[in-house]
Amino acid sequence: MKRKLASSLLMALLFAFSMNVTVLAEPANSSDNEGHYSALADTLENEQSREKLITELRELAKAAEGMNEEASSEALVAEPTFARQIANKTQSIAQEIVSTVGAGFSALSALGSENETPFDWQQALDEIFFLLVVIAGTLLVFYVLRSLARHAFSRANHWAEADGEYPVIRKFSAILLAAVIDLLTVTLAWVTGYVVALFAIGSNGEMNLSQSLFLNAFLAIEIFKVILRTVFAGRDDALRLIPISAESATYWHIWLVRLTNFIGYGMLLVVPLVNLNINPVIGQLVSVLVVLSAFIYAVIVIMQNRVSVKQRLLLRAQQATFSFSRVTLGILARSWHILGIVYFAVLAIALLLRPEDALPMMLKATFQTILALVIGGLLAKFLAKTIGRPIQVSADLHSRFPMLEARVNGFVPNIYKTLRILLVVVVAAIILDAWGIFSLSAWLASEAGIHTIGTLISVAAILIGAMAIWIGLASWIEHRLNPSDNNQMPTARAKTLLTIFRNAAAIALIIMTVMIVLAEIGVNIGPLLAGAGVLGLAIGFGAQKLVQDVITGVFIQMENAINTGDIVTAGGITGTAEKLTIRSLGLRDLSGTYHMIPFSSVDTVSNFMREFAYHVGEYGVAYRENTDEVIVHLREAFAELMADPEQREKILVDELEVHGITALADSSVNIRVRIKTLPGTQWGVGRAYNRLVKQHLDAAGIEIPFPHMTIYFGQDKDGSAPPAPLKMVGDANSAIQLEQKSDKTESSKSSKANPKNKQDFDEEH
Repeated sequence: MKRKLASSLLMALLFAFSMNVTVLAEPANSSDNEGHYSALADTLENEQSREKLITELRELAKAAEGMNEEASSEALVAEPTFARQIANKTQSIAQEIVSTVGAGFSALSALGSENETPFDWQQALDEIFFLLVVIAGTLLVFYVLRSLARHAFSRANHWAEADGEYPVIRKFSAILLAAVIDLLTVTLAWVTGYVVALFAIGSNGEMNLSQSLFLNAFLAIEIFKVILRTVFAGRDDALRLIPISAESATYWHIWLVRLTNFIGYGMLLVVPLVNLNINPVIGQLVSVLVVLSAFIYAVIVIMQNRVSVKQRLLLRAQQATFSFSRVTLGILARSWHILGIVYFAVLAIALLLRPEDALPMMLKATFQTILALVIGGLLAKFLAKTIGRPIQVSADLHSRFPMLEARVNGFVPNIYKTLRILLVVVVAAIILDAWGIFSLSAWLASEAGIHTIGTLISVAAILIGAMAIWIGLASWIEHRLNPSDNNQMPTARAKTLLTIFRNAAAIALIIMTVMIVLAEIGVNIGPLLAGAGVLGLAIGFGAQKLVQDVITGVFIQMENAINTGDIVTAGGITGTAEKLTIRSLGLRDLSGTYHMIPFSSVDTVSNFMREFAYHVGEYGVAYRENTDEVIVHLREAFAELMADPEQREKILVDELEVHGITALADSSVNIRVRIKTLPGTQWGVGRAYNRLVKQHLDAAGIEIPFPHMTIYFGQDKDGSAPPAPLKMVGDANSAIQLEQKSDKTESSKSSKANPKNKQDFDEEH
């Protein structure tokens, strides 16, 4: 009442307000309008009346809000949720089943009542007899043909098991041939049944409806059983699509055949005959009983084998090499029984709701699912046999390109995984299309489907092209770096430049491929390129050292200042160049320490490995020695050095280059000579020559001066020297040993140094 009163007051107030607005908009022609004006003016003029009016208006507004909230809540309640819709649908199905069962039993109880029309038993017996004749003739021909086809199945099985090339293709061909023969026997038996019904027991080419029902049911059921025999071949192991044992295949085949016969002949033959000859209500009762019995039987068998099938699937998952297959089989092992129960539940609901087209629909969906799984499995095996296994190149190619096989096999597994994932997606789409969850044909015909397929093909072509370019480029660089024939080995400069070019080409190819792929899939790379430019500019300002490293490195490589393996001095460090990139240099010094030097720190490069080198030796003798005689002994030492074959290979000029006296030093006269050697060998040659110079000068008695020390004992106050007590200690044995040692001019070969080439540089530069 309060709600109605509030709404009435609100409507009245709105009506009065509209009237007032109308009156204000139109000229006053009546005394009633004048009365409304005066009443409204009196109300607004009185303060208490005005406050009361405002209070009433606010209460009416609150009441209106409450009414709107209740209306919205009622609207929400009126629209059921998804769970509510499922509950309502389940409730309606259950009620329909219960009502069907009740009506069926009521019809059964009323069969003998007086209201029912009398049943013609003679006609029924005649029809049953003729139906049995058709059934017997059809089944007799079918089993005779099956026994004759048994020989063909055995030969196909032996042919599939025989050793030979392409075993997968042979097995698939044998399975396809066996399925075609099996389907042909079903067709011939079905045609024979029609011939018997039309011409043997029928009159004037006519046949009974019950006979037609049986023949149609026989054809549909036996076609489905052909699929079962193809999947679960109990006798012929090579003709079995699923890789399970013969015992398991026989068990599942027998169970599914029983269930197929029970549902098929019950729904396609018994129920229509009951509807036709007895009562459609009783026919519905029979269909419910058939469906519920089959569903309960299927659930019992599935639950009995739940653990055994789970263990087999888990074992298959452990043996799988593909991670996606391993995960999928693991999930299927834990939920296969749920999927089986759901399948038979869908079949039962479809048979109860739409018995006229449920079996053809389920047969089509099941056949499409099995066909998709079989073809997908065969394609997966084909991919595993072709792309999944490592690719081997010929001996000639392997000798010319040693890394080609490893490089190709580095890309092939990724291609194989991508194709396997794409195959799984296609099979899943076909299965979803079979059950009406997703329309594959409509999606392929749509603009989105065409665009997606075109994009996938374009991206695949781009990636394969980039892969081929990289394999060809890397193989060419590898061939240039390591030629297998009698071609000249590349220089150190060529090795360095080719290595840097390979790294730069890899980076450029990756960036270009990513950009093209992004553009192909619809990503606007314009802002990305602009952002990259701005980012590059910011990095250029913030990382000037890095930019300087790169620029300096480029010019150093262009000027051929450093190559890998050279002995250089850079950044104040002398060592062997082991690693050379576009921005840094890796040096290994004499002590084995590895130094990474950025090119921005390199002001001067001293390369000891260009064309030739010199050992520059400067030898000091005493002032009393004859310098011409010293030079003669230096030449003799060089001649002995040239007599050594190992040192002779390192010396480019057979004559010692004598520069003469270079300095009259404080305690010696310095004589300088120079030996021209191969680059990198100057230090070893110099050490060998110094050894011989010492031996020759000692043998000639020529003094090589060394610093002397003068001892000053001071003096007394009177200017005399203080006494210096000295004691001479002589050792005859030591003198003899020193004399014998001085007589030796040559040492044993074991006293020679044995440095390795390119690693014996001195650190005195």
